[in-house]
Amino acid sequence: MVFYFKARPDVGDYTIFMGLDKHENEELIRYGFPEDIWFHVDKMSSAHVYVRLNKGQTIDDISEGLLEDCAQLVKANSIQGNKVNNVDVVYTPWYNLKKTASMDVGQVGFHNPKMVRTVKVEKRLNEVVNRLNKTKVERTPDLKAEREAIGAAERSEKKVQMRDKKRREEMERLEKEKLADIRSYKGLMVSEKMTSNKQIASENRSLQEMEEDFM
Repeated sequence: MVFYFKARPDVGDYTIFMGLDKHENEELIRYGFPEDIWFHVDKMSSAHVYVRLNKGQTIDDISEGLLEDCAQLVKANSIQGNKVNNVDVVYTPWYNLKKTASMDVGQVGFHNPKMVRTVKVEKRLNEVVNRLNKTKVERTPDLKAEREAIGAAERSEKKVQMRDKKRREEMERLEKEKLADIRSYKGLMVSEKMTSNKQIASENRSLQEMEEDFM
């Protein structure tokens, strides 16, 4: 089971989601998207909360409003973190999550700790949490199939882009050859290199004229 929430409308059309338990968290870790940003209460047990950014966006594109929604949701879904103030919430791109065979189910590390950011949540904002909960939808998605479908679409798009690139390169090559041929033909037509019919006639005297000169 995965829970989906809609972020506040003024920040854009963003979906925030989290797994029901550590087993769903494990699936979310395995089949995440490059645009996913992961949130967790620092040094405490909490839900794994994600927000899916738009294609091409990065962690730097998260607005303050969207960040607050994600941080409040992850705090509210931490048994310990929900009871105290001044909680640190860490967040990082999904692809920075590190999973090894020795880790427990749902446990993660980081490939690059420098890519992990922290935001302090002073207190729970009920108006934010309640608004998010009103948008809550429960689904049991096939995360693997969703990831494979997106991967197939991306590969197909890349093939089209490569084909278009090769077509443009071939057209550019043919155009260059055409221009080269034109320049070569123009070189042959330079007036200094051309001979008129009159010049040919004057330079190629008849045998009779040459005999008359000889006589």
